[in-house]
Amino acid sequence: MRSLVTGGAGFIGGHVARECLSLGHEVVALDDLSGGFPDNVPADATFVQGSVTDHALLEQLFTRHRFDYVYHLAAYAAEGLSHFIRRFNYMNNVIGSVNLINEAVRHDVKCFVFTSSIAVYGSGEPPFDETQQPVPEDPYGIAKLAVEQDLESAHRLLGLDFVVFRPHNVYGEGQNIGDPYRNVVGIFMNRMMQGQSATIFGDGRQTRAFTYIGDIAPQIAASVHVPEAMNGVFNIGCDSHASVLEVAELVRHALGASAPIEFLPPRQEAVHAYSRHDKFRRVFGRRPDTPLAEGIRRMTEWARARGPRKSTGFKTLEISKNVPSIWRPS
Repeated sequence: MRSLVTGGAGFIGGHVARECLSLGHEVVALDDLSGGFPDNVPADATFVQGSVTDHALLEQLFTRHRFDYVYHLAAYAAEGLSHFIRRFNYMNNVIGSVNLINEAVRHDVKCFVFTSSIAVYGSGEPPFDETQQPVPEDPYGIAKLAVEQDLESAHRLLGLDFVVFRPHNVYGEGQNIGDPYRNVVGIFMNRMMQGQSATIFGDGRQTRAFTYIGDIAPQIAASVHVPEAMNGVFNIGCDSHASVLEVAELVRHALGASAPIEFLPPRQEAVHAYSRHDKFRRVFGRRPDTPLAEGIRRMTEWARARGPRKSTGFKTLEISKNVPSIWRPS
């Protein structure tokens, strides 16, 4: 079994690549290292540095390796920032995905696994379930939904089997905690380890279902071997939800830090975002559900050993109107 894992040097991609290897797959990990790190790539995987936007490179890889499965996790997942980097967002998250779908069809890939996002639901009424009509409110969610729809079209007309997962607020070891735009758990840890404040947009009462990476990576990897999952869309993540303010307190406690909390002007985002997982359980059975405090403790041990990372933001935004001041290039 030969598998391509895009974003294989990234956070979720690195974990999925490791789980694929444990299932006996030969793994090629593709990543442009724009947000990932070589040490996230498992030692037994073949690493290729490159982008899914490079269709010529993809043609070469598919011809050379004859992949059975594709796990597409490469994306620039800064949901809030996507309003201000629209061209970059659609080029990487839509066109790059289409390049992969083209090659998967041309080379008769058995299954294409895609990590979408609960961002496709927008500000709908939680808990979200897969029967709801997706109404994304930002370019990132729009891009994810477009790829889901393209996969459905490719299945109907061209016979490409797929599995779509909609994860949410995943955290854990291997995360790029230096990214200032996404995943608040990593942002809190990185700032607190440097003696800085924990910054929160709004009052911190926004709720999310924070999901430990070890609870979902095995199921994503194994999905290609679950016939009932074929051509299905599944929410995947934690069943319980917590406020952003609660997360800040848990990170502060785990680090033993006394960092103050700094409240910033609110930004446009869903106030509450969490989902149901009944459909996932019917097909995959129950999965681990690591308590948030325990998951943060594990991630904190890893983050302390690695140390803080320098935050690297976008130097040139495509749109400057209404950009939160903390995101403005210095």
